[in-house]
Amino acid sequence: MTEKKTPKKAAAPETAKQVKVAKPKTAKPKAAQASQARILRITLLRSPISETYRHKATIRALGLKQIRQTVEQADTPQLRGMLAKVNHMVKVEAGTGKEKSS
Repeated sequence: MTEKKTPKKAAAPETAKQVKVAKPKTAKPKAAQASQARILRITLLRSPISETYRHKATIRALGLKQIRQTVEQADTPQLRGMLAKVNHMVKVEAGTGKEKSS
């Protein structure tokens, strides 16, 4: 009887091993990053009545309901994208990062 023999895979030479280099940990803790996050004050200046449904939904997602209402949001890339879509209806200022006392 003839049996088919499969060739064995050649082992990689020892010199071809890759060595992983540990990166130094320079990142700040998440709690410290959150306290240093920039705050933006967003004020609704124009009514979204005659705007598209998507613009109305973006205004609502920003937390704005009435004209001249102001909200404070953390500055994130997602927020910047939302503001770019409705920049003709809102005013954006740098916030203080302090909460209002009521």
